[in-house]
Amino acid sequence: MHPGLADIVADALPEPAASLATEARFLMCPPRYYAVSYSINPWMNPVSWNSGGSALHEEAEQQWFALHDTLLALGAAIDFIDPEPNLPDLVFTANAAIVLDGKALLARFRLPERQGEEPIFGAALLALRERIEIDSIMEMPEGIWLEGAGDCIWDAVRRQFWMGFGPRSHREAAHVVSESFGVECVALELSDPSFYHLDTAFCPLPSGDLIYYPGAFSKTGLRAIEERVTPGHRVAIDHEDATRFAANAVPLNGSIILSSCSERLRRRLEERGFAVVATPLQAFLCSGGSACCLTLRLDRRSRQSNRLA
Repeated sequence: MHPGLADIVADALPEPAASLATEARFLMCPPRYYAVSYSINPWMNPVSWNSGGSALHEEAEQQWFALHDTLLALGAAIDFIDPEPNLPDLVFTANAAIVLDGKALLARFRLPERQGEEPIFGAALLALRERIEIDSIMEMPEGIWLEGAGDCIWDAVRRQFWMGFGPRSHREAAHVVSESFGVECVALELSDPSFYHLDTAFCPLPSGDLIYYPGAFSKTGLRAIEERVTPGHRVAIDHEDATRFAANAVPLNGSIILSSCSERLRRRLEERGFAVVATPLQAFLCSGGSACCLTLRLDRRSRQSNRLA
């Protein structure tokens, strides 16, 4: 896309539907075995976690259930994966797969520490298919990494995927996504190891706005964003909000659920018509995750555009 075409793209965006709510369904995994037992990103410090003893694990459970209850209160339905010992990051179900139109594309993890999650996520999605909540399941080709919806995020207004690549996922995975779902997949290069998955620094909103942290992206990645999202729809956040994982948010029925954010960001989102719902998730920030990482949306449809979804 050439510079200046963002305005054309914006003009072509469909008008959002007028309904007041969507029936949202998420996949979550209780944090029974959650811990920081290894380090695969700059946020993870096993020594610091162990020094916290059982208190940190209790905090994680309290915070996870608070997020769970918040989603239910806002009208969501939730399916569950049973936690498994020795897989502490199984709690981050966003990495399980990419789901659209009832089709699931299973993740393929780059790092050995998380590869044991693949069969567990696969079995969970098979169970959903048996209950007719998922229609079909696809696998990534051998040798191509893509860490699920953590690195590949659906934009319901533009009817496309945004995919992060570099630290965890291959750029070539964008072609697999596009062919699997029959929609465009725009690849964005991530350049800061602290923001190793796209969802740590990027959240499309059902208003057509975009929360993102510019410092997470290479120059070419930023250019791709700027070509497709007009300045008025860009909600660029600063480093303080980025390190709070304010962009790792869950938009749901007129609300934006996140761990925390600055008052400035809260006002900007409220001006766009959203209610900001803060549910602290500091125990999961210790692993480099937050609200979006802890959920996998199962009900996305490529032809659905809803202002409050």
